[in-house]
Amino acid sequence: MRGEKIRLSKSAVSEEEKAAVLSVLDKEFLGMGEEVMFFEDEIKRYLETEFDVVCVNTGTSALHLALEALDIKAGDEVLVPSLTYVATFQAISACGATPVAVEVNPDTLFIDMQDAQKRLSENTRAIMPVHYASSAKGIEEVYAFAQKHSLRVIEDAAQAFGSQRGGKKVGTEGDIICFSFDGIKNITSGEGGAIVSGDKRVIQRVQDGRLLGVEKDTQKRYAGQRSWDFDVTHQGFRYHMSNIMAAIGRAQLKKIDAFKRKRQAIVDRYIEALKDMEEVGILDFDYEDIVPHIFVIKVQQRDALREYLIGNNIECGVHYKPNHLLHKYRTPYSLPVTEKIYEEILTLPCHYDLTEEEQRRVIKSIKDFYSA
Repeated sequence: MRGEKIRLSKSAVSEEEKAAVLSVLDKEFLGMGEEVMFFEDEIKRYLETEFDVVCVNTGTSALHLALEALDIKAGDEVLVPSLTYVATFQAISACGATPVAVEVNPDTLFIDMQDAQKRLSENTRAIMPVHYASSAKGIEEVYAFAQKHSLRVIEDAAQAFGSQRGGKKVGTEGDIICFSFDGIKNITSGEGGAIVSGDKRVIQRVQDGRLLGVEKDTQKRYAGQRSWDFDVTHQGFRYHMSNIMAAIGRAQLKKIDAFKRKRQAIVDRYIEALKDMEEVGILDFDYEDIVPHIFVIKVQQRDALREYLIGNNIECGVHYKPNHLLHKYRTPYSLPVTEKIYEEILTLPCHYDLTEEEQRRVIKSIKDFYSA
């Protein structure tokens, strides 16, 4: 029996999100307005940060605007782990800059700073560590490296909203931190993202940049107005968040603690069931500190196991194909650690609506495969 399909990931929405959207529709002001302002304020309170929060339409937009705010351009280079979704690389190349692919640590899948040192050049302007599977284990080394070499740090924390490091939530300290609120992230606004920073110049640039570069238009939008007599001095984009998206995000934010508990419980059950299997490797994460967006393991015979699970109606994934293997970002050098890991990683179902019965089926299928 194949059973009902077990989804790899999914949104978790209910009547609260639907009511929030209807409330915005009833007001007939759908673009960027006070709902966005409220959402930004609520994120700031949740993070317990003095930093400012700017919401945009996607996590990729957040990364792009952060880079633009630093005037990173053609001829500049940004160090970035190859093992990330292509959006990270696209945000860099959208500025005209070059993403320089770097190895990852084989245990944490976080950017490898020894390899980053090898890739450093006179054109390096920034480093973009990725919170792979919500973890930022190793971030202190990144900031020490950046300080030594006078680099800016843009954290791709797309998967890490609600996670902690050093006893504080991600987004309370650092240089520039970017989150994603797409449909399957730790909270969703349908689509969306946010830039968090204590750098007032960066914040002003991304506020203007999300509204086509129109200077100081943000306050007008919050008040349900728009600027008519304005100036533009930098390239801008139509990256603002709408009131509809913000309304969904506000409803989701109220549930973040419940989402965290459920996701952590799922991971705990996986680890307990799989930790003693020699064919399965558990990543070196501090799982008690993170909200696991995805649960990734390293396995033997990955492709065969994946085919077996799919054949049993269990969705699974591979996060991600390394960017240095893509035509657009292909490198003249190899990254053997990343390439080996790419052949081993497998993502198992992990989402708020995953039932214990479904999870037992996933675990049993993995054990059945290796015992056959």
